[in-house]
Amino acid sequence: MRNPRSLAFDLLVAAGVASLACLPIFLRQTPRPLMWLGLTMAAALLVRRSRPLWSMGVISAAALTQVLFWGPANDPLPYDLAVLIGMYSAVKYSKTLRGGLISGFVVIIGIVIEVARHFDADHPWQLALFYAGICGGVWLMAYTVRQRRIYVAGLEERAASLERERAHLARIAVADERAVIARELHDVVAHSLAVMVVQADGGRYALDADPEKSRQAMATVAETGRAALEDMRRLVGVLRGSADSPQSRRRITLAELEPLVAGARSAGLTVRVANTVGAVDAPALELAVYRIVQEGLTNVLRHAGPDAQVDLDLRRDGDEIVVELCDSGCGGTTSAEGHGLTGMRERVSVHGGTLQAGPRAAGGWQVRASLPVGTPLPQAVAG
Repeated sequence: MRNPRSLAFDLLVAAGVASLACLPIFLRQTPRPLMWLGLTMAAALLVRRSRPLWSMGVISAAALTQVLFWGPANDPLPYDLAVLIGMYSAVKYSKTLRGGLISGFVVIIGIVIEVARHFDADHPWQLALFYAGICGGVWLMAYTVRQRRIYVAGLEERAASLERERAHLARIAVADERAVIARELHDVVAHSLAVMVVQADGGRYALDADPEKSRQAMATVAETGRAALEDMRRLVGVLRGSADSPQSRRRITLAELEPLVAGARSAGLTVRVANTVGAVDAPALELAVYRIVQEGLTNVLRHAGPDAQVDLDLRRDGDEIVVELCDSGCGGTTSAEGHGLTGMRERVSVHGGTLQAGPRAAGGWQVRASLPVGTPLPQAVAG
């Protein structure tokens, strides 16, 4: 639907041309049929925006009829201003510049005809330069406005495209952040609950036979639960946007592997640790190693049982940190690709490393992750 302001302006322009067509008739200075030619030109201007070439064609036909059937004394007339308006509209509003070139060519033909009809031997180029100056100036002005209009439209489209791209990237960032938070929640909850379930079962069985051991198990359950709650509060702080709080800034380092292994031992696992990695100045990499070990121990507790033996080897292999975790449990029970192994693969892939997980020929399960140290790493989410 057309803009009401542009429609009102076109009606005003057409009314002006129509008044110029009627004025000489009222003064009885021109034949009446010329008035109808002028009114035809005025009517054609009503569609000069939507159909610029069609409008210019009607105006040109009316002007040619005026030239062919009436003498030089009756041209140009005031309403012939419609020719310039039609050319301007064709240049500005045509879908391609070809429409503007066609309209300019038509006007050049009109100039040649007018110069031939009013030829003056004393001043042969004066009239031609006059018409060429006026028509050329109008054409160049329309071309400048057209280019400016295209430029502004391009800027608007680019701004809209950038806005859509920003919205799309924001949605991707939100989805990525949700995936990270979901992975962190799984690591925290799965490991803590696995330890708590094993300790609670052990405490229940030892309640009558060994009350002291039962109290130790309950104390471990409480300590594990408090640690899990602290991690949950930190993750909730990240979700709420309070990433600058002291809790959310806590950095998980490889030094925290010792209490993690101690918790697994308290749950009944026999864990032998060989750690020759040393200092690592990469928070995201340390977090990934910690979560891989945590998930590996959790899987052993869930699938191999609390009496399983675990060999944990952390070492440097050139520019990589290798995490290798083997257990002596029944290897067939963890073959399904659950959330834990999926989370491991995601963490390793983020750092450009490799992960191998599967049953061992001698029994049990093996997880081996290789993480490059020198690869640029993203900022770690507190977890």
